[in-house]
Amino acid sequence: MTTVQSRPAPPTAIRPRVVARTGLYAVLAVNAAVVAYFFAQAGFASNALIVIGRLFGLYGALVMAFQLVLVARLPWLDRRIGMDRLTSWHRWTGFALLWTLLAHAAFITFGYADGAGVGPVTEIVDLAETTEGVLRAIVAFGILLVVAAVSARAARRRLAYETWHFVHLYTYVAVVLAFTHQIATGTTFTASSAARTYWYGVWVVALGAVVLGRVVLPLWRNARHRFRVSAVVPESDDVVSIHITGRDLDKLPARAGQFFLWRFLTPDRWWQANPYSLSAAPDGRSLRLTAKAAGEGSAALRHVKAGTRVFAEGPYGAFTALHRTRSESLLIAGGVGVTPIRALLEDLDGHAVVIHRVTAERDAVLHDELRELAIAKGAEVHLVTGPPVPDRLAPRELARLVPDIAERDVFLCGPPPMMKAVLRTLADLGVPKQQIHFERFSLAG
Repeated sequence: MTTVQSRPAPPTAIRPRVVARTGLYAVLAVNAAVVAYFFAQAGFASNALIVIGRLFGLYGALVMAFQLVLVARLPWLDRRIGMDRLTSWHRWTGFALLWTLLAHAAFITFGYADGAGVGPVTEIVDLAETTEGVLRAIVAFGILLVVAAVSARAARRRLAYETWHFVHLYTYVAVVLAFTHQIATGTTFTASSAARTYWYGVWVVALGAVVLGRVVLPLWRNARHRFRVSAVVPESDDVVSIHITGRDLDKLPARAGQFFLWRFLTPDRWWQANPYSLSAAPDGRSLRLTAKAAGEGSAALRHVKAGTRVFAEGPYGAFTALHRTRSESLLIAGGVGVTPIRALLEDLDGHAVVIHRVTAERDAVLHDELRELAIAKGAEVHLVTGPPVPDRLAPRELARLVPDIAERDVFLCGPPPMMKAVLRTLADLGVPKQQIHFERFSLAG
């Protein structure tokens, strides 16, 4: 199967990321208005604190449902926005959810305590003992506090991804408990059949999106394609390429620049999923990933045997030619970040310049392939070597290598410190933000 060359969108076209982001904002705004309408229709309590608390509770439920959509890994959203940005939004809406639910609990408790003439602690105990659904809400809020604590940056860095992910799964328990609390005590929920239908619809869509994107689609794709390792090829002392075959791979909607979550179904590694980019453009016959031994999981890839079954989730990511705005491009890779860059070079038409930044020439993985591919496509390749300091991709040097840089799309992939430095350089050189494309591997539960 011949790789389909990607054409940039016309200059006047609305960018796919803008369309998706605007659509999400519009859906959220419409639902916020609908929630306010049903809240007003249900009538107000005599105590202002209770009124405010109920409104916070409703918006807390809406934010919780929105969070589920953000991490559902729906292909349409993921290809246009990217998992890293969706995960970042999920994290920030998580903080908004905590504060919203805290305000809901505080206003409701103090409102009922004021009416009963008792203290807030006494009122919480009384509500938990006498009001159906309140105890479930307290448990749900406690679970969310634990999940938030382990998701804080300091804690997240100390936890293995599998541990963090396992704790994060309890969020779904909190969602179910919160929904049953809403059914039992929500005055807006019980005010009219239209309100009930609306809220059932919100939760069915949110939970259905998660089941579809996180369970049904991966299971269906793996059952259809039956991925299997066909070859393991060492690229250097600490880098290895894994070639994957399967059935009907020409029907797999993967693009150069995207990544999968790979599980190699061996007795000791089947439970561990790792994100690796495709290091060659999909050709309909096979897939290839290339990984550096940066951790236990990556180091073990060298010992994977041909014939090993693979469970792959994806493809994921918006680091593709779909987001091009110009006919010419600049691709900047740092270290093993060359893997999606090498794949993208296959997929792009128009003149391309590739800059591969490494500490020493021995670290230039896949550079021979890059050079051969560049010759075939009429592209330029620059290998930039040396220690991180001084910066070999400072504004003056980058402008020398690519004088027309502001007229090109820039695709960037590499270690976070290198990416931050290059992004500053691109800003200094006046490259418009809409022409800069990058993605960080960032997973959410």
